[in-house]
Amino acid sequence: MVLQAIKYTRGQLEILDQLKLPHAEEYDHIYSSTDAWHAIKEMRTRGAPAIAIVAALALAVELVNMKLSPAAAEVKTFLLEKLDYLVTSRPTAVNLADAARKLTKTVEDAVSKEGANGESVREAYVLGAEQMLEDDVSDNQSIGAYGAEWIVKNTTAGQKGQVSMLTHCNTGSLATAGYGTALGVIRSLHSRGSLKHAFCSETRPYNQGSRLTAFELVHDQIPATLVTDSMAAALLQLRGPTENIAGIVVGADRVAANGDTANKIGTYSLAILAKYHGVKFLVAAPRTTIDLRTKSGADIVIEERPGREVTLIKGPRHDGVNLDLAVVETVSIAANGIGVWNPAFDVTPAALIDGIITEVGVVEKDANGGFNLEAIFKVVGSKMKPSTIGGI
Repeated sequence: MVLQAIKYTRGQLEILDQLKLPHAEEYDHIYSSTDAWHAIKEMRTRGAPAIAIVAALALAVELVNMKLSPAAAEVKTFLLEKLDYLVTSRPTAVNLADAARKLTKTVEDAVSKEGANGESVREAYVLGAEQMLEDDVSDNQSIGAYGAEWIVKNTTAGQKGQVSMLTHCNTGSLATAGYGTALGVIRSLHSRGSLKHAFCSETRPYNQGSRLTAFELVHDQIPATLVTDSMAAALLQLRGPTENIAGIVVGADRVAANGDTANKIGTYSLAILAKYHGVKFLVAAPRTTIDLRTKSGADIVIEERPGREVTLIKGPRHDGVNLDLAVVETVSIAANGIGVWNPAFDVTPAALIDGIITEVGVVEKDANGGFNLEAIFKVVGSKMKPSTIGGI
């Protein structure tokens, strides 16, 4: 059974606290947009699709449980202010702003209807947020299926038999509403019997790979090995042929109109390694992550995080034999007083990307070597999915 990181029923929301993984599985109750803002900012929930869903559902829960004004205009003002506030929790990931834009439109449409009142606006918002949750899970499953099929058919390794894949950061159930994007591709390869082995990088400094992706791979009993970030080149050089490594698949926090992709720090270097070693480099992302209004990676604002994430590391005490989960310690791993630069993301140029896997298919480069991402927004789907303009 795939791990469930978001538990929702109308009026109630729980999220798996990812800061306590992989050693403890604890769920936090989210009662309001303020709770969601802090959960996102503190990275108790993370991953571009997941934070959008958590933000949307948290406001739905708050709305369901609050005493409501009968005036539609007052409920609209409340909701739009809350959506603007939620977007400030993580500036790089486009999904959150995209969700806020769509829900804003939902609210405005509800208010404009004849006879609108506070209750009708509330119901429209809640249904819209719930639809986003449903769409994300189905979209991820489609991403996994399209990605697995493409890898088997379009890679040298895929023609030989079972393939191995390397992934970075966490892009599974913990980063989405369920199943995952890049990790969903690996799950799909495994379910169809096409996966030989998965490799995941640790993803310093927040260790989403070692804490979260490794946790999901073990949970799902997928054959997998953890490597440090600096081992990726050696892995491709020394074990690429024997493990039949087909490529590297990653997620995205924002894909620009030209295909440039912002993702967790370390992604850019992996793309360079893939190009040198002749394996495919793939980005797996729903259309909500593609921002046609951002023309290139140069326009993407990169979040910088506190230096203490690099100089300190936290975890349960280990006595040399066993873990003591009751005692969590923070340990310094750097020289006191050293300066730190800690960008959370980097931008991979489109030139290094072989394909962008979406819920409606894999976008490959055209004859001019560029990505035509506008075409995939013409596919009809839920009204809560991206419109033809995409982005924010």
